[in-house]
Amino acid sequence: MTTHSRPTPPSVRQDADFIFHELTRSICPVCKLVIDAQVILRNNKVYMRKRCPEHGWSEGLMSADAEMYVTAAAFNKPGTMPLRYSTDLKDGCPLDCGLCPEHKQHTCLALIEVNSGCNLNCPVCFADAGQGFSLTLEEVERMLDRLLELEGEPEVVQFSGGEPTIHPQILDMVRAAKARGIPNVMINTNGIRIARDERFLAELEELRPTIYLQFDGLERETYRKIRGEDLLDVKLRCLERLARIDLDVALVAAIERGINEHEVGALVEFGINHPAARGIVFQPVTHTGRHLPFNPLERMTIPDVLHGIVQQTGGLFRREDFVPVPCCFPTCQVNTYVYVDGSQVIPLPRVLPVDRYLDYITNRTLPKVPSLPDIQRALEGLWSASAVAGSAKTASQFSCACGVSLDLGTDLSHAKKHVFQIAIKDFMDAYTFSVKQVMKCCVAVLVPDGRLIPFCAYNSVGYREQVRAQLARRAEEANHDRYEP
Repeated sequence: MTTHSRPTPPSVRQDADFIFHELTRSICPVCKLVIDAQVILRNNKVYMRKRCPEHGWSEGLMSADAEMYVTAAAFNKPGTMPLRYSTDLKDGCPLDCGLCPEHKQHTCLALIEVNSGCNLNCPVCFADAGQGFSLTLEEVERMLDRLLELEGEPEVVQFSGGEPTIHPQILDMVRAAKARGIPNVMINTNGIRIARDERFLAELEELRPTIYLQFDGLERETYRKIRGEDLLDVKLRCLERLARIDLDVALVAAIERGINEHEVGALVEFGINHPAARGIVFQPVTHTGRHLPFNPLERMTIPDVLHGIVQQTGGLFRREDFVPVPCCFPTCQVNTYVYVDGSQVIPLPRVLPVDRYLDYITNRTLPKVPSLPDIQRALEGLWSASAVAGSAKTASQFSCACGVSLDLGTDLSHAKKHVFQIAIKDFMDAYTFSVKQVMKCCVAVLVPDGRLIPFCAYNSVGYREQVRAQLARRAEEANHDRYEP
């Protein structure tokens, strides 16, 4: 253990150049040891500072706007507890994930990684996709049954990878999820197979999952740097085909500093105007798996993306149009929704005070109207990780919230085309990992042994590596048994 001599004290007391905001638990970026971490405010930014006994001090940027970070606490909604747990409390968070009894929120969205293989080799890939494993349909069916045991009535399941569309049984997996009554089934994809395979497109038209489409920008250089090759034409062809079969799409943009942060406004306007797109999700790049060289003190954060949208859309949006999501820890995601009718674009927070309805701390007085409970429930549904862009439920909740101010009519299949969702979701890496936040995480990876592991813990603490090692050993044993004389 490294020791340091005590610094020579100053002759006059001095104020620190930061505000000590809170203490949490985190992990060492090098060895992943669980350690204490200070959250400090400095120059209107939020940093995490921590010391590993072996690797010393490290610091990472958590938020580029300290005021936004601190005031988000008012949107910390009481959690809805999981129906069942999969692990016992033994070593403490984040080492008992499963979920364990100390978790403070149920799973709004469950991911199933059906494979680790991919038809790309992206320089930026939090999943570090490559050769490894491919789950069977039977395994996925058991996992879906387990999800029903844990959640009762799960709202969203998302098939991911690797690249899930190259799995030979992905469509059967979608059918299995729908057969179990899960209302929102999503495929997280780079879109290459959709752009090139007519038969696959026809089967998607029949099954009608929501497509969670990797779409990082509108410039070719963006794809060369983030994905390793120019994919713009492929992405546009994929969207054109999805529009042709009227399938709902959420665009998903990984935003990295110095590469595509200047495109966030153009991406919003593109999504609003594209007939297939029902929303866009911005994800500041999380530095797990494969990533480009980066400075942890200059990483992209939610306020960077939000301010970019405001500055790049010519007055279309204001900072106040975006409200923290209360079901997870409210510094993890902000949302807004807009009503779109031709050239008319109206953010929902301009129609009613969304922030006042979702403020759980200061409890400011709300207008005393009979429909208040319904509006409250509708907004909690919209500002949730379970809200799926383009779903009938989202359209219904939007219609309930806006009331007569924006009449969407009674035909939800038509109404949803007038509703566009914008979300900014920040995932934690080893520099910014906070136990406080992961304990309320509501996005989890369902793994083959039946555990639900919070997404940021899965990617940062070492669970992904553990699960892949288990699956790799299983594959080796199966091959050995198959070819043993």
